[in-house]
Order: sequence, then C-alpha cells, then structure tokens
Amino acid sequence: MPVTAKICGLSAPDTLAAAVAGGASHIGFVFFPPSPRHVTFDQAAALATLVPDHVERVGVFVDPEDALLDQAIRAARLDAIQLHRASPERAAAIGARTRLPVWAAVAVKARADLAAAHAFRGAAQRILYDAKTPDDARLPGGMGLRFDWTLLQGFDHPLPWALSGGLDAANVAEAAAISGARTVDVSSGVESAPGVKDAAKIAAFLHTVAML
Repeated sequence: MPVTAKICGLSAPDTLAAAVAGGASHIGFVFFPPSPRHVTFDQAAALATLVPDHVERVGVFVDPEDALLDQAIRAARLDAIQLHRASPERAAAIGARTRLPVWAAVAVKARADLAAAHAFRGAAQRILYDAKTPDDARLPGGMGLRFDWTLLQGFDHPLPWALSGGLDAANVAEAAAISGARTVDVSSGVESAPGVKDAAKIAAFLHTVAML
C-alpha cells in the first residue's frame, strides 16, 4: 500500500501547483486567522479552481463556528474537514451537519495521549496524530514540532489515520517506517519561512514519499 501525502497550509498558486505535480493526495487550506497560513474565502476560492478532481481539498479549522464552516466549504469546495481542539461531540455534529468526512486531530506527547483517539470512533472518519504544542501556544500545529513516533507502535487505532508534526523530506521515510503511517501530513517542513511554502521543498518531500 503506497504512502499518500497531504500538503497543508497552501496559500499561493505556484506552491499548490508543486503539490499537485508532485503527487499529493490531499491539499490543506487553513481557515484560522492567527495562523500565518490562513487564507481568506476569496483566496481559497481562487486556489480551489486549480485543484484537480483526484486531489482532495481539506479545510483546516480550530474549534470553528458553523458560519465559518459554511462559508469555507462553499468557497473552497471542500472534500473534508480537519478539526483541531474540537470535542468528539462537536466533530460528530459537524460531520452530520456538513455531510463531509471529518479528520480529528489528536495532540500527542506521551503514550497516554493516544487514548483520545478512541473517543472519535463514530464521530470522525480519520485521526490526525499531531505533536502537542505548548499550553500557551496560539497555534495547535504547524510549529515544526514532532513527537516520538514509536508511541504509535502496537497501538490499536480506532480509525484510519495520518501522521503529522515536524515532518520534512529528510525524516518522512523514517517516520513512516517507525510509525507505520500510510498517510503523512506536512506544513512547516516544506516552508522557507512561517507560512511561506517552498516549491522545491514540496517536490523533495513528495518525491521521498513516492519512493516509500
């Protein structure tokens, strides 16, 4: 089974094109103003027209209100919703209301943190294991932090899942081998500066993933 990749936090046509050309299975648009990767509805709408049908458009949200979700879904023609800092109950409600698949982020630092994934059984369609950020951090992800991938070894995953947190072209092969991930998600690891994607880094990351 090949490893697939999501390039998250895209905000410019050239780097989106690099993601598509490199074989990304998913691209992520961030709808969270504190993030340097935030896109407006107009930006997302323009970028969405450049995404071919075989690549899924994922909207990334932090505990969003319904109005934000509705506008983002329409603008970006989203295929899935990724939720950070949302309870299983809220995730289930969003999935039922939007009728879109939900990716639920689970923040990981210690083995015990993985248990939160089980609460999303029946509430989400995919778990995204991401590195836990400091308590005072404004952002729930995209900070280049990674967690100990061995924590995922032998874990009874309740749902299909993806690995995120501190990945880049230099470590993604090791991360997939250690964790068993078949879907990987990268953001800061393919940037030249916070929020500034780098087409060459995207190409290198996706080339490495294609060899797995």
